[in-house]
Amino acid sequence: MPKLQPATRLVVASHNPGKVREILDLVAPYGLSVVSAGELALPEPEETGTTFAANAELKALAAAKAAGLPALADDSGLEVEALGGAPGIYSARWAGPSKDFAIAMQRVHDELQALGAWSPIPSQGPQANFTAALCLAWPDGRTEAFEGTVCGYLVWPPRGNRGFGYDPMFVLASRTLTFGEMEPDAKHAISHRTLAFRLFASACLDSAAD
Repeated sequence: MPKLQPATRLVVASHNPGKVREILDLVAPYGLSVVSAGELALPEPEETGTTFAANAELKALAAAKAAGLPALADDSGLEVEALGGAPGIYSARWAGPSKDFAIAMQRVHDELQALGAWSPIPSQGPQANFTAALCLAWPDGRTEAFEGTVCGYLVWPPRGNRGFGYDPMFVLASRTLTFGEMEPDAKHAISHRTLAFRLFASACLDSAAD
């Protein structure tokens, strides 16, 4: 698999502004010319995969073939132990057609409440993890995927208005701030997406661009 050289035009295969922003921040030091799938008005493929990596590959391939450019896609989500790993690959769908994650977080809370899974001690909230899969695809169909996971616990009510998705209710193990309360640079240093990105960067980006 060839590496992406500085000035290479790369499609970020996402219509999620939060994800696009985080990926743009991560690739910025490498001198790539980045455009999002939303900016190119590319259609969003149906996510029919059964894993984060499979869905990332579907999105990356669709964007690469439609744009005729290499494309990087992310599929990520929250997995809650007491909910058997849900919402998992359906994390975005729990937010409904309007993609309102206040609705999604409320659903997580309510389902855990029904199970009696909330502890009166905030630092002993329900165990959960965030997982992110990144896939780089080329127009000829070649792909390579990378995955990162961080573990922690959930809090209620949600805290902070930074980040996106379920960030305001997730606290990384050994930390006290939610992802929604963290400064972007602090979150980037430890997030699941960053862990996946480091593997991607090592394999697919020109080290001379660091």
